[in-house]
Amino acid sequence: MFIQPWDAALDEGEWQAWIADGHDFGQLGVNGLPGRAPMVVPTHFTGDDNQLLIHFARPNPVWTAIEHDPKVTFTVIGDYAFIPGPWRAKPDTTPTDGVPTSYYAAVQFTCHAHIVDSPEDKAELLRRQLAHFQPYGDHAPVLVDQPPYGRMLPGIRGLRLDVIDVVAKFKYDDHKPAEHRTTVADRLTARGEALDVPTARQQLRRLDRMGDWKP
Repeated sequence: MFIQPWDAALDEGEWQAWIADGHDFGQLGVNGLPGRAPMVVPTHFTGDDNQLLIHFARPNPVWTAIEHDPKVTFTVIGDYAFIPGPWRAKPDTTPTDGVPTSYYAAVQFTCHAHIVDSPEDKAELLRRQLAHFQPYGDHAPVLVDQPPYGRMLPGIRGLRLDVIDVVAKFKYDDHKPAEHRTTVADRLTARGEALDVPTARQQLRRLDRMGDWKP
């Protein structure tokens, strides 16, 4: 992932806080088998900064590729919006001469994948996932010898992704003047489509921390 200096995470805590703020769905990228294209699988995940936990159905073809090459990439993308050219035009130019762009946040993990197959280890993985996604405990106990999960565990395999490296990108025109960024954030909020409002929040959050960007 190409990252301009002004798009880089300000510190490790920035991307960690962004992930923790409800960004728990991403795409697992796995090298394809010889002669085949890479595979990309969308999924929820949980874990911490050093380990990601996911699971898939046993028939998923991704397992063969992971067994062939356990080095994988997991990418999380969010808070994105299309920015029309006129919004980015310089004050002394014709609005239609402005060049459009995309705003987005992205965190990319390079990982070593370990397949989890023992019934108890899979049960513990599901317990950790449920603790994140259903923290109020409104689910049956995950036990290997009791329904409903006990009879379903043979149908899944777990993945523990040990994080090797993390890169993060927050692309919100941070190299442009503060006044410009504030105006674009106001326009995003007024437009209010799709992820416009959270995108505006990210831009203003970065502006508050950075002010005018300096090399």
